[in-house]
Amino acid sequence: MDKSEKNEITYEYTKRRREFGKQTLFEDYGPEMCVSIPCNPNYYKNYILRNPVHVAIQNTSTMSEHWVNSVRAEYTNSGINHIEGGWPKDINMNDPEATQRYRRKIEKDDAYIHAVMHLGHSMEHNILQNNAVDMYQIYYSELPTIPPVEKSSCHTVNVYREPGTRRPVRALSWQTDGGARLAAAHADVDFMRNNRTLQFSYIWDIENANAPELKIKPPQPLLDLQYNPRDQHTLVGGMMNGQVGWWDTRKGGDPVGLCPPHMAHRDLVRNVLFINSKTGAEFFSSSPDGVVKWWDTRNMSEPTDSMIIDLVKLPTDAQNMEKALGISALEYEPTIPTRFMVGTETGLVIGANRKGKTPIEKLPSKYEAHLGPVYALQRNPTFLKNFLTVGDWTARVWSEDCRESSILWTYSHRTKLTDGAWNPIRFSLMLVTQWDGCLSCWDLLRRRSAPIVTAQLCDEPLLRLRPHEGGLLVACGSSKGTIYLAELSQNLGTADKNDKQLLTHILERENKRERILEARMRELRLKMRQDRDGGQAQVTESDATNNERDLEEATAEYNQTINELMAQRKVH
Repeated sequence: MDKSEKNEITYEYTKRRREFGKQTLFEDYGPEMCVSIPCNPNYYKNYILRNPVHVAIQNTSTMSEHWVNSVRAEYTNSGINHIEGGWPKDINMNDPEATQRYRRKIEKDDAYIHAVMHLGHSMEHNILQNNAVDMYQIYYSELPTIPPVEKSSCHTVNVYREPGTRRPVRALSWQTDGGARLAAAHADVDFMRNNRTLQFSYIWDIENANAPELKIKPPQPLLDLQYNPRDQHTLVGGMMNGQVGWWDTRKGGDPVGLCPPHMAHRDLVRNVLFINSKTGAEFFSSSPDGVVKWWDTRNMSEPTDSMIIDLVKLPTDAQNMEKALGISALEYEPTIPTRFMVGTETGLVIGANRKGKTPIEKLPSKYEAHLGPVYALQRNPTFLKNFLTVGDWTARVWSEDCRESSILWTYSHRTKLTDGAWNPIRFSLMLVTQWDGCLSCWDLLRRRSAPIVTAQLCDEPLLRLRPHEGGLLVACGSSKGTIYLAELSQNLGTADKNDKQLLTHILERENKRERILEARMRELRLKMRQDRDGGQAQVTESDATNNERDLEEATAEYNQTINELMAQRKVH
């Protein structure tokens, strides 16, 4: 633990609601001597009497107050309904016979005839000029249209600090059905290996940052804590000693069920997730020991199923626990009930099938994602074939059809990236936390070379983030046990009607590009193998024809997309 953390002293002032609004009572209080400094006799000889002395002393700054009340001006609105020319006061304009007689009298006057003839020329000129001017003409049409300025922002709306000793935030989970509660798991892995006293995790009401609403009391510190998507009162968690358990908030903070130690994982449990089942009581867990286990909260005596994450090289090989890859991230999509994905500590992302019979059928796909552990792994909420991975210094977007390389990626950051997730509403927005305490927002539709917004939430590293299902709120947990609730601007938390179509074009285009590059690389490897072996075999003409056809289709689709975008800009 840091020396600064040991010396940090905090005091939280709490006041009961019933004490609010009471009358403030003042009373007299005598003077109090704060400090007394005696005179130094050695300075007496330097004293010079000065008489008289005029000194003005004012402790506070001088201010004056002046009120000016200006004279109020009263305004009235008056109008007239002018339908016909003015009539003399002795003519009743509602009498048609009187008005007709007066009109005939005026029309016989010579002055009236001359006035009409004189005004006719100027009126005709004005009418012709008005007809010649195009009222709907657009001036300066050659200037380009300026798009509206879009302001993207992210700011902190609340801060939740762990009571007592500050331990890193290991997991965050929002309450289901759009609730206003947030579950946070705290654990200091290095410190807790020798100290077993601090074990609590907390559930916060986001409207009250003074104290947590409920204290979760596991027998060992929790590394993951997740709400049940079907029941907003139950949670499951994975502990440091390899055990898993579940809690019911209606029964307090003590665990309702725990798995026995001899059935638990051999190492700490990093991830737990609920699966799509009829009862809503089944979940599975993963650990760096390389085993995935399925559990049922109704019977925690033993796991219902297990799978070893070992990539065998031959179909006849059996999976070995000693060769299993340590799991650092876990992903599950309820619409694909038998499949899930794991991120390993060696940088691999492995697609798994629970219903597979052989080891190769259980682990059919592999992606070399990062140089170090995979810290985050999540499918896109709308495009399920594309998933996000975060590790080392980059965040990458993958497609299940391209296994050799990602289709989109960020630049290499100066600091390590710790976690990432998709925005559930604006599915083109990636949220990434960094080691320097920044939250960066990447929008694939607006700009892919740099983040749209980078918000400095704190100075310590941010370890975990979890966006709210409403799309505007994001919870971020730091290494000092503090949770920062950030709010995104409206344009970052909502999706437009054309976003899905535009993102589909981007992902399909990048997917085709990667497939063409993969085919080209296979050709080069085949040619190098033939040159090395001295063989005379060549790439068949059909493969070359297919590659050329794919390249032509990708080029045509790219040109069509550009033309459509240019046409839309001209229309706007």
